[in-house]
Amino acid sequence: MASSLCRTVFFSLLVLLSLHQACAKKAHLHFYFHEILSGSNATAMTVVKAPNSDSFTRGAIGVVDNMLREDQDENSTLIGRAQGLVSAVGFDGSLLSMLNFVFTEGKYNNSTLAIYGRVVRAEPAERPIIGGTGMFRMARGYSLEKPVVSSATKNIVEFDVYIWY
Repeated sequence: MASSLCRTVFFSLLVLLSLHQACAKKAHLHFYFHEILSGSNATAMTVVKAPNSDSFTRGAIGVVDNMLREDQDENSTLIGRAQGLVSAVGFDGSLLSMLNFVFTEGKYNNSTLAIYGRVVRAEPAERPIIGGTGMFRMARGYSLEKPVVSSATKNIVEFDVYIWY
């Protein structure tokens, strides 16, 4: 009797999960992340320096409030912010980042996406979408990023985000 009830509950959960997946909305977002590394308008800053180092190396922690724009041109439409924490964690220069994409314009205004994962500077990266708010409540998916400009004063990164919500 108990095993029959367990099978019925398990089957019902599988049906509900497949119905949810079939009804989920899908979106592909394409935008650019603009980061200013120095000056009075810097959007990224180190808050904890790595021991015995002045550079952002293993042990350093930083915060970001970078611009999300429609294009790589710094005068293109601002659609939101990328806000979060970045820490230098690997001997290979890899970073661990926790970011919220906060959309402030357009169709997704007042919605956010949360991403978390490993990044190696100046290399393409893939990170999971682990949630969201507003239109993206309970979102899941992944982001693909590719550096476009990387210099001592700024970084521009192209993002393609694929989500189900």
